[in-house]
Amino acid sequence: MRYFKSLILGSLGLLTLSNLALAASDTDWPKKPIVAIVSFPAGGSTDIFARSVTAPLAEALGQSIVVENKPGAGGMIGLQAAAKAAPDGYTINISALTNQSISSALFKNPPADLQKDFVPVALIGTIPHLIVVNPSVPAKNLPELIAFIKSKKGDFNYASQGNGSLSHLESTLFMQRIGATGTHIPYKGSSFALPDLIAGNTLMMFDSVTASLPHIQSGKLRPIAIAAAERSPLLPNVPTLGQDGMKQFDVENFYAVYVPKGTSPVIIAKLEKEIRKILTNPDFKARMAAQGIHPQFANSEKLSEITASEASKWDKAVKSANVKVD
Repeated sequence: MRYFKSLILGSLGLLTLSNLALAASDTDWPKKPIVAIVSFPAGGSTDIFARSVTAPLAEALGQSIVVENKPGAGGMIGLQAAAKAAPDGYTINISALTNQSISSALFKNPPADLQKDFVPVALIGTIPHLIVVNPSVPAKNLPELIAFIKSKKGDFNYASQGNGSLSHLESTLFMQRIGATGTHIPYKGSSFALPDLIAGNTLMMFDSVTASLPHIQSGKLRPIAIAAAERSPLLPNVPTLGQDGMKQFDVENFYAVYVPKGTSPVIIAKLEKEIRKILTNPDFKARMAAQGIHPQFANSEKLSEITASEASKWDKAVKSANVKVD
């Protein structure tokens, strides 16, 4: 009996030492570079926002953060890669939350899920979308654009950031609302779609203000309306869709940081703390505002609520609109 008692106590002691060693290891994190997976290509709004956040985050953590772009399938390729990563704090997922929620609703068997496979770390902000057209389109405002699209009688190509993306759903809902048809051309993100839009191979796109702004400023694209509740300070003369006659078509386009399920709470808390400092820094906020990005911090608990709310919202929107993946 004494033997078994000592064996049990010894085992408990080993478990305690193991837990202490793990806790000490988590406290020392990070000891090597971190990978930040982004589900869209370089040059798009998700990538720009991700790199803007990871640069000061790397400095704060004392380790480099390597951004890996894994575009495709409405963000699912990158999401799956992040979900399969070891939950050791050395892989984070910087997610276009709204896009991922729509993808999960559109795909019958999504390979990864933000609620099931990840732990939320922090909301980092929003980026509004807008309608942009090739300058060859004669429309200068929303009523004129609607009239032009209808006059094409289906002979109208419009681009999106990819199947299952917010851009895809926005354009589908828009075409349904105006009672028109056209051909949807999906790309692997803004940086792939915009050259064809500028060249005139497609004529319209719902895109982020961040990605389209340089081309609007150069005159290569024309903005029509903002798909958000408020105008963008960078484009004060461009009305919202609601202001131009299309009510209830504003979208809160969320971006957030997640880690694979099983990641230590110590690591999550450290990430959350440093991200909060970055997002509340006045200089950082000013730099982001100049690119059409709205930094907005929410902690892990609040992000969990937002993630669930977005999943429910977009699942209902996809089903009610009967949107299909091409």
